[in-house]
Amino acid sequence: MNVQRSFHNDQSGILYLVATPIGNLDDMTARGLAVLREVDLIACEDTRQTRKLLTHFQIEKRTVSYHEHNKTASGAGLLQLLEEGKKIALVSDAGLPAISDPGADLVRDAVSAGYPVVPIPGANAALTALIASGLPTERFLFYGFLPREKKERREELVRLQRYPETLLFYEAPHRIAKTLEAMLEVWGDREAVIARELTKRYEEFARGTLSELSEWLGTGEIRGEFCVVVAGWSPSAEQLSALADQQNSWWQELSIPQHVDHYCTQGMSTKEAVKKTAEDRGLAKREVYYEYHHNAEAEEADETSADS
Repeated sequence: MNVQRSFHNDQSGILYLVATPIGNLDDMTARGLAVLREVDLIACEDTRQTRKLLTHFQIEKRTVSYHEHNKTASGAGLLQLLEEGKKIALVSDAGLPAISDPGADLVRDAVSAGYPVVPIPGANAALTALIASGLPTERFLFYGFLPREKKERREELVRLQRYPETLLFYEAPHRIAKTLEAMLEVWGDREAVIARELTKRYEEFARGTLSELSEWLGTGEIRGEFCVVVAGWSPSAEQLSALADQQNSWWQELSIPQHVDHYCTQGMSTKEAVKKTAEDRGLAKREVYYEYHHNAEAEEADETSADS
């Protein structure tokens, strides 16, 4: 168990997770700037990108590279610096660190090693897109980037097909068209929103159905990183009825003994499995019990006869 009291800790080695603007530099928080000025060094996804931010706010601070391709070696070095009592700020190129970037690995390792991890909240592209989408915000699921390969992408879309929550994705400009086509193919023509260049001069939201958005993408140049917000599964009465029929009749091709054995393999006792099978089939428990045990006795007799 690990209990952290962020503002009652005498340990000098601290990892700060500092949110950075997703586009407009004026979205940088005052607290975030104070931490960047206070720490001993800044670990960043791309030192060139972070240098632009630091230069804008006239912050002179040592930076080190920490990204997907060097996270093992760089992460070990950062943990050593925490051991030496250094205060480190972790930033991503834009938004919250550890969201769809390797910062999550450093956080895990720092927590495991017992170092305080202090979040400095701020901008996040997915939530920014969600609140302006016009789609339900009560419940949502953030996915991030879908797999690049067609087969793996389709498998994930099938898995997500019946989630009722609003779904949030990130996507690159060269893959956005194929991603929308795949969503349309698997999910049907749902309501959706694509947002690009959030908080920047060319910020743009396109709201419509997946088919309308796919068509719209084909009318102009595709630029900028995209957030995709898609309505969750909202089945019609007919779809719900068909699903109920499918779920209720999954056992139709099984014999009664096979039906009972199915529940037994899920951890039920024979007594419980017989009862559940009787409920599924609308039969008396004694009928199922007799059929199941009569079949078992017959199989045992056949084995005995074969052995002799």
